[in-house]
Amino acid sequence: MAAPPRERRFVIVPAQPRKTPLFIAGGIVWLVSVVGAWLAAERIATPELRQTRVEARQQARDLEAARTELTALRQRVATLARSDEISRRANSQLQSDLSEREEEIAQLRSDVAFYERLVGTSGERRGLSVHTVQMRPAAAGVWDYTVTLTQNLNRGAMTTGSLRLQVEGVREGRMVMLDWGELTPADAGAQPFSFRYFQQLEGSVLLPDGFSPQRVRVQLRSDAGNTQHAVSWETATSNAASTVGE
Repeated sequence: MAAPPRERRFVIVPAQPRKTPLFIAGGIVWLVSVVGAWLAAERIATPELRQTRVEARQQARDLEAARTELTALRQRVATLARSDEISRRANSQLQSDLSEREEEIAQLRSDVAFYERLVGTSGERRGLSVHTVQMRPAAAGVWDYTVTLTQNLNRGAMTTGSLRLQVEGVREGRMVMLDWGELTPADAGAQPFSFRYFQQLEGSVLLPDGFSPQRVRVQLRSDAGNTQHAVSWETATSNAASTVGE
């Protein structure tokens, strides 16, 4: 025979309240403290932060003003530098022009004195003579010459004749004299002149290699007779050339 079913018993247990984990509670407390600290810090730092922002904006404005002033000063310096350069150039040009004018005045005074002596009543009476001899380098071994002849002994009378040059110098350790035929082409004759009071004769001579010139001699042949004048090479090649009669 089958056994009778066992009787089931139920036990009623009262429900227990769920407990919040400890770390969650700690997290909430930390978050609350952080928020509170931030709010407190903001409340304390806000006035200083605002002041810092105001100062930063003022410094930015000052910096921009300084940059503007610096740009203006640089432009002014550049303008003044250009003005100074222009002034310097103008002053240099003025000094150069003044020097040229002084040289021209000196030359004109010399010319006036020359003409006064030549045609004036108080000037020394002289026959045919060499007033100046000038030598200027032109090319390799070639020298251009300018000889100024004068006379005021016979006023209004024509003086005619011819000119030849000689150059005295050293070659191969010896003193030699180069004649007109050695200084000019072989077929070149004497240079003619004809004047009343003065005349400038110009031409060129060729000096050989290895020749060191020392003196220039001017030989004149005219209807009034023959004359000879000599100048040192240094004097002839200087700006203020003059002659010494022999």
